[in-house]
Amino acid sequence: MKSEGNLKNTTLICAPLVAESVDKMSTDMRKAKASGADLVEIRLDYLKCFTPRRDLEILIKDCPLPTLFTYRPQWEGGRYKGEENKRLDALRLAMELGADYVDVELQVAKEFNDSIHGRKPEKFKVIVSSHNYENTPSVEDLGNLVARIQATGADIVKIATTALDITDVARIFQIIVHSQVSNVPVIGLVMGERGLISRILCPKFGGYLTFATLERGIVSAPGQPTIEELLNLYNFRYIGADTRVYGIIGKPVSHSKSPFLYNEVFNSIGFNGVYVHFLVDDIANFLQVYSSTDFAGFSCTIPHKEAAVKCCDEVDPVAMSIGAVNCIIRRQSDGKLLGYNTDYVGAITAVEDGLRGSWNNSYTTAPLAGKLFVVIGAGGAGKALAYGAKEKGARVVIANRTYVGGAAVSLAELDSFHPEDGMILANTTSIGMQPKVDETPISKEALRFYSVVFDAVYTPKVTRLLREAEECGATIVSGSEMFIGQAFGQFERFTGLPAPKELIRQIMAK
Repeated sequence: MKSEGNLKNTTLICAPLVAESVDKMSTDMRKAKASGADLVEIRLDYLKCFTPRRDLEILIKDCPLPTLFTYRPQWEGGRYKGEENKRLDALRLAMELGADYVDVELQVAKEFNDSIHGRKPEKFKVIVSSHNYENTPSVEDLGNLVARIQATGADIVKIATTALDITDVARIFQIIVHSQVSNVPVIGLVMGERGLISRILCPKFGGYLTFATLERGIVSAPGQPTIEELLNLYNFRYIGADTRVYGIIGKPVSHSKSPFLYNEVFNSIGFNGVYVHFLVDDIANFLQVYSSTDFAGFSCTIPHKEAAVKCCDEVDPVAMSIGAVNCIIRRQSDGKLLGYNTDYVGAITAVEDGLRGSWNNSYTTAPLAGKLFVVIGAGGAGKALAYGAKEKGARVVIANRTYVGGAAVSLAELDSFHPEDGMILANTTSIGMQPKVDETPISKEALRFYSVVFDAVYTPKVTRLLREAEECGATIVSGSEMFIGQAFGQFERFTGLPAPKELIRQIMAK
């Protein structure tokens, strides 16, 4: 377990406060301190009623943390639509009354900094900010932007851009690292779900601060995590320049429980790594851009498992036979990408255990031998299960939306497909996954012909498919069993250490 003495970075966590009254702002300040924030951003433009001197005195006096005042105008994405001189007067007043920071937009920063020249308190800092709600510019344009912000007399540079692709974030990381030679601190953040890693990994690259909210959904910019997520899920305080980055590549990906599992295991055993969600549109482009050995390992999920095979420099023979990769390791010695498939072991083991249970342990060695094994879906997970079932002697039939050749039926034909009783069914599609929990790939009536039903979906743990299968008398096997089984293999690939199997099971049981 990591201790306070092992803290790896000085990056601050700032809680944006967007309450509409001063009283609620004061309450939220105390919540921010209790949550573990280092400072608060007081968004004056969110206040329904604002009397500058009175309210600023209250807010500064009441705050148990350092204060950053922002009075964002509409023309920079904020809510203030009054006179410009009154807005800047309020920020100057905040400085005079003891604020620690104010945030001023690039367009007015030179004028503002000139107006306070010679009057700045010693510890007071001006953050000069630029917000781009359209895209993330090139590295060259970002470098020029930093230079323009520095030229205004900024104490701290803040750039917020928008991610159209997760690879946009790499340019912000590059700018943060390059800017450190000038000794002017930089806040570099990328808005939107594809930009989430900019908010989590900024300590690794030397970012001055990140923004995190008190509650999920109450944000001042798109894509902000909560303070609790940063501290307790991502172990933010322990991320340093030498921390290795791991993550799950998918689209969609926010539903994945992998970060909850791996970060808790990493923290428990003192492994210097962080595991994040990567919302990826193009896996080849992603792996090419994030080519540093610091990005050390990836899990692959829908829809990238098959494309991942072509992206790897070396592919394990089993993964090659399956035609899908769910685990990529970047070899530290030469940066080569190695592809593996750990899906089939976890899934087949779970199905075998379910079969043994349904037959009161009468099958001990090869419970799948001779069984008719129906796999719904012909993607990466479907290929892995079909491969594993064949290896165990099962007769495999693929059910897919479109005919895939060989022993196969269409999804539409599945309801009337029952050549024998006691078949095994495995759903490897995303049908029934949150939020579409009312969906199922097969009618309840048709489930009578199956003795064991497995669903690779594990959010929710019991899907409609599993619930109805159990009602029809089948033994059900949750996707969480497959998840746990493949996690053992991935953890060992990621770390080179034996998987703490009992700890992994305990975490997944929460």
